[in-house]
Amino acid sequence: MDVSTTLGLAGLVLTLLWWLTAKYRSNVNLPPGPRGLPLLGNLLQLDKLAPFTTLLKLSASYGPVMTLHLANQRLVVLVGYDVIKEALVENPDDFTSRGPIPLLVRATRGYGLAISNGERWKQLRRFTLSTLRDFGMGRKGMEEWIKEESRHLVDRITSTKASPFDPTFLMSCTVSNVICCLVFGERFSYDNEHFLSLLKIISQTLKHFSSPVGQLYNVFPWLPDRLSRRHRAAFNNIEKLRKFIM
Repeated sequence: MDVSTTLGLAGLVLTLLWWLTAKYRSNVNLPPGPRGLPLLGNLLQLDKLAPFTTLLKLSASYGPVMTLHLANQRLVVLVGYDVIKEALVENPDDFTSRGPIPLLVRATRGYGLAISNGERWKQLRRFTLSTLRDFGMGRKGMEEWIKEESRHLVDRITSTKASPFDPTFLMSCTVSNVICCLVFGERFSYDNEHFLSLLKIISQTLKHFSSPVGQLYNVFPWLPDRLSRRHRAAFNNIEKLRKFIM
């Protein structure tokens, strides 16, 4: 074994020891939790379709407050009504911040009301409420929009003549049209091509965000888009949605 190989292996071992030591020290004061694999953490232990079931099972062994690692992200998980109430209701000032969600941060360019914290959140909330009031939120006109859309919904349901049907599409159209009235000042026919395209884009994007591939981006946001066709399609859909609104 030559000198360069020896030095390389020694450097690798020292780096690994440093990483393990730093990881151990950082976990000293954290709640207990299951051991994870290097780089992956506890990712492989989670049920991909229903991760909450895994959390419930783990809480039976480690208690209602436990620590998990998803790749390089450390999470303290609360399981159960009592500890969640204690955190969010009895100590709200200590638990009001939101952790970063890379997919939403990129989708909103960091300005999403639901993902912001501190002063930025206050400014966005103030601007959003003021703008929505200007558009009619909380006024008599909005009540009329809801009534009108309800009539269209009733007409569509009546047209089924009491035969079984899936209400998902109609409910999506109804809720979306109320929002369109608020934002654009007009409603769309349930057969309108642009409206149907808008609903399709929103549905596809939300499905991607909640899919295992979408969650993988939240864990490894540094992965390039070219590794996943679904990521590219989702972000392209977001741009289409932004252009539609603008």
